[in-house]
Amino acid sequence: MTSQTIPAAASGTWKLGDLAVNRIGFGAMRLTQHGEAFAPDAVPRDRDQAVAVLRRAVELGVNHIDTAAFYFSPLRSANELINQALAPYPDDLVLTTKVGPGRDPSGQWLPHATPEQLRGQVEENLRQLGRDHLDVVNLRIVGSDSIAERFGALAELREAGLIRHLGLSNVLPQHLAEAQSIAPVVCVQNMYGIGASPEQTEFLGMCGEQGIAFVPFYSIAGTGRTAGATGNHGREVHALARGHGVSAAQIRLAWTLHQGSHVLAIPGTGDLDHLAQNVAAGALHLSEEELTALDPLHHGTA
Repeated sequence: MTSQTIPAAASGTWKLGDLAVNRIGFGAMRLTQHGEAFAPDAVPRDRDQAVAVLRRAVELGVNHIDTAAFYFSPLRSANELINQALAPYPDDLVLTTKVGPGRDPSGQWLPHATPEQLRGQVEENLRQLGRDHLDVVNLRIVGSDSIAERFGALAELREAGLIRHLGLSNVLPQHLAEAQSIAPVVCVQNMYGIGASPEQTEFLGMCGEQGIAFVPFYSIAGTGRTAGATGNHGREVHALARGHGVSAAQIRLAWTLHQGSHVLAIPGTGDLDHLAQNVAAGALHLSEEELTALDPLHHGTA
């Protein structure tokens, strides 16, 4: 079996509520354009190529796709690409979306949605994806303010049957506690990877203790964030990559998955070769010695 054919099932599975997913998934943020995500002057990605990547992801066993209505670029919308490529959807495919942020048609960011506006965002995701319900909806926030009213609005939509499960994105532990007093939370989606803060590592562990999936974003890109990964992966990462005959990005993904059985990965790409490499990273085993070798880089002591 080559890296082009290693299935997502090799990464193991976790449940988002009652929905079983392979721990290697796919993030749709980078699907719509070349270059930095959300850049207004970015070049739209070829539609056929984007559709091919999505279909190949599902062929490789990816059954967890992370998306959002605000993932769009000139001429391309991630949700509508997913709809075109994959509908009618496989029975085991879990589509996770997020609400809170919004962008106007020119791509400019809008103020985060009020509780009253969240229903419109949920309905827009439903329309674009061609679904009558959303599997998982994450409330994405900025700041440390109370989320009770906003999360409560989503909980009402869950009761109405428009949403199956709820999650959180870019949050603090206090937000998780606040949300759980309102409705069950199946996942927390936060920035995490090698070099993450001790507070985020503690939060990751807290989620595991409570049976909540922890879904890192920018786990490969790191400081590159929406611009994507840089070549500055660290000598420890490059040494392990050479030893395993894989890329530095695959080592970073594998390290992330080694942080707990409840950790899911959603690397995104618009390239078929990178897709296969990302999925193959789920089968990459790092020994205790190799994980220890990455500790200086993770803790900032390298």
